[in-house]
Amino acid sequence: MMKLPTLTAGVILTLFSSFTPAGRVLVGAGAAPAKAVATAIPAGSRLRVPVLALLTPTERTSYLAAFEQHVARTYLRAGLTGAALPLPVYRQALLGFYNLQQRGQIEPGTRTLTIADFSQSSNRERLWVVDVAAGRLLHHTLVAHGKNTGEEFARYFSNVEGSEKSSLGFYVTGPTYHGKHGLSLRLRGVDAGYNTNAHSRAIVVHGADYVSKAFVSRHGRLGRSQGCPALPAPESAAIIRTIKNGTVLYIHGPAQVSYRSALLELDAALVAFARGQQRLASQPG
Repeated sequence: MMKLPTLTAGVILTLFSSFTPAGRVLVGAGAAPAKAVATAIPAGSRLRVPVLALLTPTERTSYLAAFEQHVARTYLRAGLTGAALPLPVYRQALLGFYNLQQRGQIEPGTRTLTIADFSQSSNRERLWVVDVAAGRLLHHTLVAHGKNTGEEFARYFSNVEGSEKSSLGFYVTGPTYHGKHGLSLRLRGVDAGYNTNAHSRAIVVHGADYVSKAFVSRHGRLGRSQGCPALPAPESAAIIRTIKNGTVLYIHGPAQVSYRSALLELDAALVAFARGQQRLASQPG
């Protein structure tokens, strides 16, 4: 297992200082201030984390340092550098993951996060399934975007029915079913303004023959869907079984496409992360 290099909390905070404005930040309306924490949350600590909190600057710094350490540690353990998942994209996906926990839209014990980076060429393996608790890469493969989203590169996105475009943002996976593409997975779009019509648009995860290296060799690009994140047919069933029933999918877009989601709010994510660390520390063994 790869060990985390000597990255102090100060170095990590410097790298992400743009995410750390000063002052007291509201996380839950009407809540009392939480007890101040003087240092970063150590591994195995039993930190008391309020359900709703006004984070003081000290608390926020402590939670943020621990979160950034977790991001770096799991990123390295999972080998995501070699798998070509950019660290900022992974961090952004984790923010949404913990915001969904904070909102109660996924279970506290959820640990599976799927990331599709549609800023990358469709000819590359741009989908990753990660166990974010263990820092383990479970799957890494190709994924198609919608036919009207672009050719080799994804450029245009929509939440409109009939657009045949992909939709950005965070989804929660649902149950499986057997359709014309075999085993398929329903998705619930939970990112207001970006993907909430996923159900009515029948945006699902499924396998497809046009998602393959052979198709790329013949046509110079991957095949395209009607908006679904389609996977290679031989791998789709295993991936679907891994991510079904209440895990998170994040579809990231290119920098030129506007995406400003409430699910990227930092402080609520920090509270959910810290609460998760407390829960893990309280478990036997």
